[in-house]
Amino acid sequence: METLIDPPGGAVSRSLSSGLRPLRPAAFGADPAGERLERIRRSPNFADGSFQNPVGARTRPAGSMIEFAKVFFAKEGRVRRAPTGTVPVHSTTLADLAEPPVSGLRLTWMGHSSVLAEIDGRRVLLDPVWGERCSPFSFAGPKRLHPVPLPLAALGPVDVVVISHDHYDHLDLPTIRALADTDTVFAVPLGVGAHLEHWGVPADRLRELDWNESTKVAGLTLTATPARHFCGRGLRNEQHTLWASWVVAGPEHRVYHSGDTGYFPGFKDIGAEHGPFDATMIQIGAYSDFWPDIHMRPEEGMRAHLDLQGGSGGGPMLPIHWGTFNLAPHPWSEPGEGTLAAGQRAGAKIALPCPGEPFEPTAETLPVQPWWRGVATTPPEGWPETEPADRSGTGAAAGTGAGAGEGSGEQEAVPAV
Repeated sequence: METLIDPPGGAVSRSLSSGLRPLRPAAFGADPAGERLERIRRSPNFADGSFQNPVGARTRPAGSMIEFAKVFFAKEGRVRRAPTGTVPVHSTTLADLAEPPVSGLRLTWMGHSSVLAEIDGRRVLLDPVWGERCSPFSFAGPKRLHPVPLPLAALGPVDVVVISHDHYDHLDLPTIRALADTDTVFAVPLGVGAHLEHWGVPADRLRELDWNESTKVAGLTLTATPARHFCGRGLRNEQHTLWASWVVAGPEHRVYHSGDTGYFPGFKDIGAEHGPFDATMIQIGAYSDFWPDIHMRPEEGMRAHLDLQGGSGGGPMLPIHWGTFNLAPHPWSEPGEGTLAAGQRAGAKIALPCPGEPFEPTAETLPVQPWWRGVATTPPEGWPETEPADRSGTGAAAGTGAGAGEGSGEQEAVPAV
């Protein structure tokens, strides 16, 4: 059986003998079959036996495993990939969320790509991952660098759960099983519903969409939009489940969530059709030269944000997909610093909450302190000078953020192999 290193959150390997299929862990999910598989085969985005990206993308890592291991296990790099202390987390409570947002829109970044969006009286949970590891196994794989801001059971009712794709750091078995016992509806890309049904989500609570298809849930319109990535969580990884970004539009507000994606020109088309947005949530972490086509660096994320907004107008960018799991060779704090610098250069609004800190994207003030500096290894050249932030969140904030605590627990893990 051939085994390859996959980019962060990806499948464990590429093949599995049919005799072992009944033994595969429940976390691997289920393969699409029947009418679901026929619908996949009819998709305009499915060709030559797999879903296709909007523009070409290498989904297997470039270079050799030896080259990757040299970079990933280099001592100096390992030190900078881990927080030096306790990551500051806002202990979100029901009291924070009990009062409706004054503006009608509030976002709470729970870490990584998980965001609670309260929009026009409805509650949307995007890519919820409450598990301790983004892995099919409870004893191995990337472990959290900080706790979730509150227990999932304390979150309260959710109208719709949105999933961007089926990688472990976006689709988490323990979280889905907990939510399956509620009345929430799940909006997922085409094919992903097979996993959820396998885990106990009733078919009548699934809304399974191809790119540019929409569904209405509780007065919100949810649209699956293109992304440049890949799929797979089992051993065969046949690319039979779609990946997507998402637009969530209410009567008064609209937001965009990128899921995982490399940069591509289609952001402009999405913005022209669905924007501008009151906020964008953009992936800016877990990038590497080993997988340059399927994850964005901070400067690419800012470019995508500006494309989506049709320029420097519209609401702020919330950086996601960083700070919670160690999935790439770059320093732990680099995505935050990169976003800060990219926002300054572009004169764009950014929001930089610590995990669990609610904020209203249309409010006069936004969280903009570089909170990670207190728990990150200081670069040899020191932290860069930052411009004072204005009240709108344009530019960067001076200061060093929250103070460091003691110890950060288990940090190091190689991307799934």
